Amino acid sequence: MKKKIAISACLLGEACRYDGTDNRNDLLLEKLKGMELVPFCPEDHAFGTPRPTMDLVAKEEGVRAVSNESGNDLSDPVIAYAKDFFDAHGDIDLFIGKDRSPSCGVCSAKCYDEAKNLISAEATGLMATEAKRRGITAYDAETYLKETV
Repeated sequence: MKKKIAISACLLGEACRYDGTDNRNDLLLEKLKGMELVPFCPEDHAFGTPRPTMDLVAKEEGVRAVSNESGNDLSDPVIAYAKDFFDAHGDIDLFIGKDRSPSCGVCSAKCYDEAKNLISAEATGLMATEAKRRGITAYDAETYLKETV
């Protein structure tokens, strides 16, 4: 049976980054050849592309995704997408997220305090948090490439 991998859509070449570009990673795609890839992009789904950037911000109620343009909390639609995605794909074996993404970064996202002071460069994005909460093995794409050479 093929391994089923949830993967950030931008890594597959989908132009769904905030600025309408992609992060296609041919080395990663070669390494994943023969596996079933299930693309996801909670930000594109919730806000479209292109869109203003967002950052993770540690608040009293927990880590939230906040728009850099409006200051609005954008967390709820990202979290809802993540839950729906994993409910619909309950047989995911592995999660590979885009490094440094506030949604998909596994242990490389930046997190700020409410005054926008950097407090961590090793935070977990909102969708990656849901994957980990469900016990799915999760990697940043760059880490996956280094650890599986």
